[in-house]
Amino acid sequence: MGIVGQLALGARLARRELRGGMRSLRIVLACLALGVAAIAAVGTLRAGIQAGLLADGARILGGDVEVRGGARPLPAELRQWAAARGADVSAVTSMRAMLVAPSSERMLVELKAVDAAYPLYGSLVLDPVVPLAAGSVALDPLVAERLGLSLGDMVRIGEAQLKLAALVAQEPDKVATPAIFGPRALMTQETLATTELIQPGSLLQYDLRLRLPPGTAAEPLAEALRTDFAREGWRIRTAGTAEPQMNRFLDRAASFLTLAGLTALLVGGIGVATGVRSWLDARAKSIATLRCLGAPSSVIFLSYLIQVLGLALLGIAIGLVAGYGLTWAAAQALAGSLPVPPRLAPYPRPLALAALYGLLTALAFALWPLGRAARISGAALFRDAVQPAGGFPGWTVLALNGAAAVALVGLIVVSSGDRRFAAGFCAAAVGALVLFRLGAWGLVALARSLSHLRRPALRLGLANLHRPGAPTALMVVSLGIGLTTLAAITQIEGNLRLQLVNEMPGRAPNFFFIDIQSDQAERFDSLAGGIPGVVEVKRVPSLRARVVAVKGTPAEQWETTPETAWALRGDRGLTYSALPPAGTQVVEGPWWPEDYRGPPLLSFDAGIAKGWGVGLGDVITVNVLGRNIDLKIANLRNVDWRGLGVNFTLVASPGLLEAAPHTHIATVRGDAAQDGTILRVLTDAFPNITGIRVRDALEAVAALLGRVGTALTAIGGVTLLAGALVLAGAVAAGQRQRVRDAVVLKTIGATRAQIRAAWAVEYALVGLVAGGLAAVAGSAAAWAVVVLVMQGQWVLLPGTLAATVLGCALLTLLCGQVGTALALRARPGPLLRNE
Repeated sequence: MGIVGQLALGARLARRELRGGMRSLRIVLACLALGVAAIAAVGTLRAGIQAGLLADGARILGGDVEVRGGARPLPAELRQWAAARGADVSAVTSMRAMLVAPSSERMLVELKAVDAAYPLYGSLVLDPVVPLAAGSVALDPLVAERLGLSLGDMVRIGEAQLKLAALVAQEPDKVATPAIFGPRALMTQETLATTELIQPGSLLQYDLRLRLPPGTAAEPLAEALRTDFAREGWRIRTAGTAEPQMNRFLDRAASFLTLAGLTALLVGGIGVATGVRSWLDARAKSIATLRCLGAPSSVIFLSYLIQVLGLALLGIAIGLVAGYGLTWAAAQALAGSLPVPPRLAPYPRPLALAALYGLLTALAFALWPLGRAARISGAALFRDAVQPAGGFPGWTVLALNGAAAVALVGLIVVSSGDRRFAAGFCAAAVGALVLFRLGAWGLVALARSLSHLRRPALRLGLANLHRPGAPTALMVVSLGIGLTTLAAITQIEGNLRLQLVNEMPGRAPNFFFIDIQSDQAERFDSLAGGIPGVVEVKRVPSLRARVVAVKGTPAEQWETTPETAWALRGDRGLTYSALPPAGTQVVEGPWWPEDYRGPPLLSFDAGIAKGWGVGLGDVITVNVLGRNIDLKIANLRNVDWRGLGVNFTLVASPGLLEAAPHTHIATVRGDAAQDGTILRVLTDAFPNITGIRVRDALEAVAALLGRVGTALTAIGGVTLLAGALVLAGAVAAGQRQRVRDAVVLKTIGATRAQIRAAWAVEYALVGLVAGGLAAVAGSAAAWAVVVLVMQGQWVLLPGTLAATVLGCALLTLLCGQVGTALALRARPGPLLRNE
């Protein structure tokens, strides 16, 4: 019989058997649907946000093209260049400043000054609807609420007294110019000039937005800008890439959540293997009959493969529909946290990717039991329940199984935004499977070695762990993988929260003060140091620089590792120092002499240097106030960012940079109860400086971490739910044997309490072993993420681990007791007569 004939016969047999229903494969269906739903929901939400960013790109960016000039005003030649090409132009200047209310209460705000052409796209909505006039300011409602302001009140920003004219109800380009350190304060460019906040070296951002004539493509014009102003080092963006940082964040978040969803799908794959095997065991007589009638093993294999594929496709379809529904729920729940409202639709790519994940998972886990059932003899199938035959599925099935597994791993790596992390995930998944399989083997060996115990409940419970056909390995692996994911997520979140909330504030300063002018520096030190409660004042010079070339190669063309690419984007802080900054750990190369006055040298962050592939003697070109300066790397140093002190990626030798216009940054540390006094005294004395309260920033980051942690915990919960489904499937698969055992035990005189105690021993040991291994594996995974990926400091959280182990034991006991109660309800008479 040729392959076509075998396929036709297998399809006919499959169709006939499907008429009897597939109730025994409901766990398989649920496992696949759950994993596919999680992946589909994450992918669809990401695609919806991306579509929203693209559709509203011009509004989000504020124009078709944006030129970001950093802290240096953009030249008039740029406006003339744009006007010659028919573009409308709008200028935006942004910086941080202190807003002082009539009550003398003050608050950090993100100041944004616009011109009459703003906004080029979208609408600025003020409440009440009034024009933004000179001498007035519009504030985020949060500012008015916290400071108790009313319309018409006079507030001070810098040296100017301004009238609160309106509240900002809608800001069209809020995503492109986010208010990170404080809420928004909006004013005209003319009003900004009256504040006297713009001083040489001030930390501010000059942007120019262009609205092109209809039909003009943005990308060619952007390329012409880069060519005609090649030496300026500006950052030029188009509406198609309105917020690349947001896209990068979303890509990484989606990749991480997708991998967590894949964990749920892989746990579900174990359920697929279990369900398929249980289903085939129940059809042992049918398979044996077909073998006795001369059916080739290939026909049997194809028949049941068709049935499994049909069921897998049904589970995938259910998962896609459920995942799309979950996307709507997630969009509603995260409405306040998303950059733009997502444009939800059935996007083909994420749905197809989720479906392909589900199909490959089903094949990778179902082929082995299918091949095994098709090849072993009919007689072996009849006695498989008490003496597993352990049939080899054959080299063809083995090759197909391997191909499916390799394809699944390849798909995970290729489709991930961070391929190294995805490859590490795959390796960790394989390692976890091996770990839990070895743990199950050890538990079985331990149970067999303790078979001499005299207490009946203990002896029977331990015997259940190593009896032929016992699902011990399955339960340990399925529960362990799910709990590993949850333990890792909670450990990662707990470590980050511990560092942010508990450790950093103890070492961190109370305030950062920026925009201190050089002629104010000594007076600032004296005044700040004399405030009661202040114990430390540190101040360093600060310039804004942009890396424009690395070893002669333009920065945008230089390849870096993903975790260090941020240092090539936008402006960076740059300082100079004759001596190594306090706490500096130079790891390679000498520091320059204190009286050095030669060509500019650079002390560079060792971690970033490794990611960039640069070292001693290499040249990094930076643009400072429009001038390109070559800095030769003289030494590399480790930078501890966790202390939140004044740290710089770039520290130059003194000399050339001392003559450039610049400001100073200072940190002030002291009694937190004096924070109000510190801020009031210093900003009253120096209206141009801005104080950033470190604790406020930490609390904002902690709130963001809480929202991210909630999403990750939800995905971890899905993984644990998949493990619980597999556990339930394992209990259901062995229920027939449980009923038989319960009947026999009751017949020979065992009490219900003894039977319950015996099976409680079995399930409790499975839960404790799975939970203990999950605690170890989850901690190892969390350590790798915190230390190797996030470059953080690792702390073991024993409370979290204890909760993991106990939760696993309780979950296993609960499932076991449900199965036990159902088994004990069976009446002995009917079963014994059928035997």
